[in-house]
Amino acid sequence: METRRIDPVNCSVARALSVVGERWSLLIVREALDGARRFGEFHARLGIAKNLLATRLETLVTAGVMCRVPYQEPGDRQRFAYELTEQGRALRPTLVALLEWGDTYLADPEGPSVIVRHRPVDDATACDEPVKVVLKCAAGHSHIAPEDVCRTPGPGARFMDSL
Repeated sequence: METRRIDPVNCSVARALSVVGERWSLLIVREALDGARRFGEFHARLGIAKNLLATRLETLVTAGVMCRVPYQEPGDRQRFAYELTEQGRALRPTLVALLEWGDTYLADPEGPSVIVRHRPVDDATACDEPVKVVLKCAAGHSHIAPEDVCRTPGPGARFMDSL
């Protein structure tokens, strides 16, 4: 009996990984979320080879995750800083989820190296408590167990025949 399967090539996970699936790309986004903007800052913080950093930054800019912003120090030539776009800033929950997973399964015996805390720009509402990523459905049910989540065809699904 043949069943219809969603075409794995037509997949948002695969598309996202083509942009940020390489190790250095998400680490660059992590550093940008922590305030890095200039090529030299990324290079110093990550220890990445300059040619690889340039390539990864170009990929992130081309994909719309970051944008180049010109700046010029007095007496210097014009250079570019790199700022996250809305699309890039929206990767924060992804990084928090990866951090949580890493803290659970890969952290040092002493515990995690960093803790993500709730500190909004408006300090009047800051509670300073640790942040967690929570699965929540459109009906408002939260803290859904991973085994209670399944993929179903969406409006853009393409199908392939499988045996």
